[in-house]
Order: sequence, then C-alpha cells, then structure tokens
Amino acid sequence: MTTVSDEAAVPGAVGDGTVVGANLSLPLFRALSGVLAGHPYLKVVVDRREDTWHVLDTRVHPFHVNYIATRVLGLSLAELDADLDAFNASVYTDPERRFLLGVLSLHTNADPDGHERPFLVLETTEADTMHGVLLEEFYGFVRGRVDGRLPLLLKPANHGQEHELASVSEMRVPRILSHELFGSRTRTCLNPGEARGRLRYFRTTDEYQAIAEDLGWSDIVAMPCLPDDVPRVAGFINTAPITPLSHTNVLASGWGIPNAIVRDLDELVDKEDLEGAWVRYRVREDEISLEALASAPALEKPTWHQQRIRLGAPLLGDAPVLALHRLRRDDRDAYGTKAANLGELHHVLDSRTADLTVFHARPRPPRSDLLAHLAARLGEPGAAVDRLRSAAAELVGRTVRAPEGVALPFSLHHAFLISSAALQQGIGKLKMALELEAFDVIDPLCLHLQHLVRHTPLPEDVARQVTGAVPEALASGSRLVVRSSSNAEDLPGFSAAGIYDSVTTVRGTAELLDAVRQVWASLLSPRAVRLRHQVGISLDDTYMGVIVQSYVPAELGGVLVTCNPTRPEDFRNVYVNCTPGSPERIVDGTTLPQQYLYNTVEGGGRTVAVGASGEDLPTATRSGLAQLALTGRLLQSHFSEEDPDDALDIEWLMTAEGTFRLVQIRPYAR
Repeated sequence: MTTVSDEAAVPGAVGDGTVVGANLSLPLFRALSGVLAGHPYLKVVVDRREDTWHVLDTRVHPFHVNYIATRVLGLSLAELDADLDAFNASVYTDPERRFLLGVLSLHTNADPDGHERPFLVLETTEADTMHGVLLEEFYGFVRGRVDGRLPLLLKPANHGQEHELASVSEMRVPRILSHELFGSRTRTCLNPGEARGRLRYFRTTDEYQAIAEDLGWSDIVAMPCLPDDVPRVAGFINTAPITPLSHTNVLASGWGIPNAIVRDLDELVDKEDLEGAWVRYRVREDEISLEALASAPALEKPTWHQQRIRLGAPLLGDAPVLALHRLRRDDRDAYGTKAANLGELHHVLDSRTADLTVFHARPRPPRSDLLAHLAARLGEPGAAVDRLRSAAAELVGRTVRAPEGVALPFSLHHAFLISSAALQQGIGKLKMALELEAFDVIDPLCLHLQHLVRHTPLPEDVARQVTGAVPEALASGSRLVVRSSSNAEDLPGFSAAGIYDSVTTVRGTAELLDAVRQVWASLLSPRAVRLRHQVGISLDDTYMGVIVQSYVPAELGGVLVTCNPTRPEDFRNVYVNCTPGSPERIVDGTTLPQQYLYNTVEGGGRTVAVGASGEDLPTATRSGLAQLALTGRLLQSHFSEEDPDDALDIEWLMTAEGTFRLVQIRPYAR
C-alpha cells in the first residue's frame, strides 16, 4: 500500500497524507486507508461550521477525537484527556454538534455477470446518537464528495439509528444493515491467536470420526462445524458460520488456541496446496491467514502439557439436599460450582446488598472511573455512589429471576460409588491406566464404567434423598431439568464447557433416577477423563453434584458473555446470543442464533447476525436484551472474585411473559 507523499499532487493535503476539502477517488481512498475486519477503511470528519470535510490518513490518525482536538481545535492531548467524556459527548451525542464523525469502508459484491464491483459503506461509531436529519445530512455531504461511480450505502451503527432512519426514504439514503453486510463475511475471527501445525481438513463428520482418535496437539482441525468432543489441538477452523459462544469456541478461548470461520477454505487449500500441510495459522480481528511452511517446524509441546490444576478437597460428609436459594458461593466444595453460583445469585437478588458498581468504579485511563456512564444507564445522572449501588441492585432485581430447584451434594455421588464393588474395581483399573498413561485401554475402561453407573441401582437411602428432593413435581408428573454441577469445571484454565451432561426432559421417579445416573456417568466419559488428566486433575478428587429444577417453558433462550469474545480489550460491550426455546441449541451448535452487541458504557446496541431465523427480533425484545446485557455487566462486579474485568458466561431464558430467568452463571474462559 502506498502513501500520499506528494502534497502538491493532492489538493488540500496537510502534511501527513490527510486530505481536507478534496473529493475522494478510489486511488486516494486506497492510499489513505487501513484494514479493519478484512476490509479497507478510513476515517472522515465533517466540519459543519466550515462546510468541509477531513479524510484522515489512517496510519497517522487512529482516533477521530484526537485529530479534531489537536489538529482542528488546537488542544493538547493532556487537555483532551482531562475532559474526555465531555468532549466525546460534544461529538457523539450533542444534537447541535459541529462535527460529524464516521468511517468509510470498501467492499465488493458480484454483479449478475459474476464481476466483482466495489462499493463504499458509511457509518458512525456505535455509540453515536445521530438523529435522522443529521444522518441524512451526513450521508448527503459524503455522497457529494465521493466519486459518483462508487455506490455509497449508509450502515446504521446501532438500533437507535435504525429507528431514526425508518422514516427516511431509502431513495434519499440508501442503506445496508450490519448483519446484511457481514452475515456472509468470508472469514470471521472467533478467538484470536496464532499457531503452527498440520492442517487436517475434514469435509464431513464421517471423515472426522474415522481418524478423530489419531488427532494430536500439533494438528489444526478444520471442518464445517467442529463437534463438542473435539480434542485439545493447536487450532480450530470452521468452514460454516457458528457463534463465538458455542461450546467449541468457549473451549478454544479457555485453551488459548486460535479459532475462526474460514468459508473459502476449499479454495484456499486448492490454491496453496495446503491439504495435510504444515501451516502458520493467524487469527486476528482484522486478518485471518493460513500460510504454508516450507517444512515441518521444530515444535515443542504446548505449555498446557505441563499444566497442573489442583482442586480443593471435596466435602463428602453428610451434606443435605438443599434448595438452591440456601446455597452460597462457598458451598462449591460440597455441591459444585454451578449450584453454588445459582445459590449466590439468589442471595444477590434477595438481599440487594451486593456492590454491583465495582466494574464501573474501576479506573479506565484517562478516566478515573465509568460511574457517570453507569448513572446515565440507570437513569440517575449525578447520583452519589450509594444511590448508584441501590439503583444497580434495583435494576438487577427487576430484570432477572434466579431458578428454583434443589442441589444434590457430592456425598450422594460418593455414597453411590462406594456402594458397588464393581464400580470400585473399575475405578481402580482406570486410575492405574491413567498413572501408566495406557491410553489404549483408558477409553474402553471409561465406557465400561459409564455403563455400570447408568445401570447400577442407587442405594435405598440415596434414592430416597433424590426423590424426596422434589416430591410435588414427581407426584404431579411435572417436567424436570437435571443439570451437572461438578467441582472439575469453571476453573482457571479448565472451563469444561459441554463436557458434562444435562437432561432436560425428565418426568417421574424412574426418569429422575436415570437422569441423575446419566449426569454422574458423564464425569467418566472418555473425553472428560482425558481432558482432566491432561491438566493434572486427579480422578480421586473429582465429584459430581446435581441440580434438579422445574422446567420453565421459554419463548427465547440464550447465552451472554460480558465481553466481546473477538476483541478482549473491549470493556464496553456485552455479547448476547438467542434463539427460540432452549439455550442448549446455541452452545451445542445445532442452530445459528441471533447475535447482538450491547454497549454497557455509553449505551446502544447493534445486530451482528440474525442467524437461522433470517429476521431480527422485535424492538421491544431487543430493548429487553439491552437491560439483560447491563444486568450481566452489573453481576460481573459480584461474581468476578479476583478481577472485576473477568467476564461472565450466563445462560438465560425469556418466558412468554417477557421475564428473564438465569439458569447458569460461570466465568467466561478467555
């Protein structure tokens, strides 16, 4: 990419390539642009007072506000930083603002003859609150100064702008929505990273299953949609769309391995002869690449081979079956992390004493904190800190409910295991095989043990405690949901996403006992045992608690994480996925969900993808999701024990009445 070095050749050049007042041609665009999300782009500033515009040299001016402050208004960066939020408000939210800020990006599409035709897209920043008249003015100004041969479309940056443009004719302001522009993106970052390894490309699930057991830590596995049981390898590649909140990407994030959607992998493999080749795989938000290596590199085993996770000693005494609302976070050593976190959620909602402002109170240089932004989100501008804490607790209490249910302790699992000589003998053999790393017999031993667990009768006392936990539901034949709650999950360096079973269609005593045994058995699956062994988690220390809940019909089910999964440094956004029915359909990859980003600092949200439904949610539902996103951010302040920036992974349901119920809270591995 060349730079504009001859100022005389470019009318209006100001010394660094930035152009003021000149019309924008395609060559000039390419000379000044950078690359974002795989597309050339540049920043523009319209000065309404001077009736001119500034086309910024991207490499010199990465931030609109810095350019305006220093180059147009003559401020120093220190002066800007001293009052940054007020300055941002003057350029992003003031309805009478002098400056209109935006980004122009270059895209291509195919005409009916198959020829690629370039077009430009204009958008503001996602926090911009331009009303419809300003958006129309902004588009018209830029349209008049861009090469008329290039089509120009306006992309609303958030749901508010979409609403503002609804009354503006598309003849006056041609537009494209974010999910329309990026829904068919060829390459998409899911988890940033870099790896060197051997590319193993499987076009079908049968191809993968045929050699899955032979995959090793130096392989980069590619297929249309990676299965939940994919082993820990060097990298993941999906050739079909998938959400960043799928189990496989949560595992990629927790394992620190690159993952991306590469829809043109067939073409890339054929062109570069990459089938089975050693490659360098890079995944960044703005670039995803596979580069053939001249020869097999000298690779060292990844650090996770030396990783050793030590569990706290499980409490196996006579812990009672307890209602979830009676648990607290410290009960994890007796009931498992999931159950303990749900009990802690009950406490937060019932007591309203937790400080949910910690995330916003943290310094974000040059800002001392984000409390003024939180006050705006809570409708409490200028409120004192004590009032903000109360308002935050009130919002969370209005927005979400904790699930009702009971928790079965580890002691019931332990009592069941020691009741059977066959189970004890099988566990002893498995422990010996693990110590000897006799991997050829580990999987058969695991499968045999799982069969025993599922078919061994529960001791009378254990069965009585299980069935006595939910007598009304069993008597009425109500549907129950049985979920896992192990002590070997949701750990730093070991998320265990998708490894253990949940059973969502349980009715009656026999099905309940079968479901509890199935959840216990999932602790001994070959994959679970192997993954725990890789990080040094001892079989002796691993136990399974069980959560039994009443089934709640859901209009909408979803997952949110209190971060932007593809941009870890982004502290503003919460990523929300949803689909009709159960959230399990999202994380197991069986459906492509609707996907949203909600800014919990300045406010606003945008649609990332409409998923398999092919349409966006109604405005009222999206507004509800915005409140849910802010609630997730506030809960992060309480549940992120060591660092308030540690994100949460929350599964939720929305009932027909529009109320939200949280069914799981855990750390988001990244």
